[in-house]
Amino acid sequence: MLTPTVRRTWAPRGSKPLLASWDRRDRLSAISCLTVSPKANRLNLYFSLQPQNIKAEDVVEFLKELKKTLGGPFTVLWDGGPVHGKSLVVKAFLAEHPEIVAEKLPAYAPELNPDELVWGWSKYGRLANLAAQDTDDLAENAIDELIYLKQHPELLASFVNKTQLYLAA
Repeated sequence: MLTPTVRRTWAPRGSKPLLASWDRRDRLSAISCLTVSPKANRLNLYFSLQPQNIKAEDVVEFLKELKKTLGGPFTVLWDGGPVHGKSLVVKAFLAEHPEIVAEKLPAYAPELNPDELVWGWSKYGRLANLAAQDTDDLAENAIDELIYLKQHPELLASFVNKTQLYLAA
C-alpha cells in the first residue's frame, strides 16, 4: 500500500521521526515464487506485480509464464490461499498440464514458505518506511528490491535454509 510500513527510524536528537505520507489506500498486488533447479543446484526468483488483487486468472498466467521459462516439469508448493489450489480455474489449468504438480503447504505455516521470507525481507526490511508518491513509485522500488534478490542467490538460499525444508531430487 502507499501507506508506509512503519519501522524504527532515525531522527535528530529530541525530535520525533516523521514520515511524509498521507492515508492512501492505493496498492499493488504481487505474485512470486522461488525456484530450485535440482540439476544446477541454483535458486531463482520470479515475480509479477499487478494493479489489482491477484485473481485465479493471474495465477494461471503466472504459471504459464513460469512453464515457458522453466521448460520441463516442475512442482509448485503453495500456501493455502484460496486463489491457489481451491480455484476452479487453477484446478482446470493444472488438470490440462500434468507436468505441473501442485503440493500444498500445511494450513497456516508461513515459517515453511521461503517466499514469505522474500516478502518479509523486502516489505518489512528494505521497503520499510517508504512513503511512495504513487503506485508507479511503489512498483519501481519493489521491483528494484526484488531484482536485488534475484542477483543475490545467497540471500534466496538463506530463505530456503531457514524453512528447514529439504529438497529431494
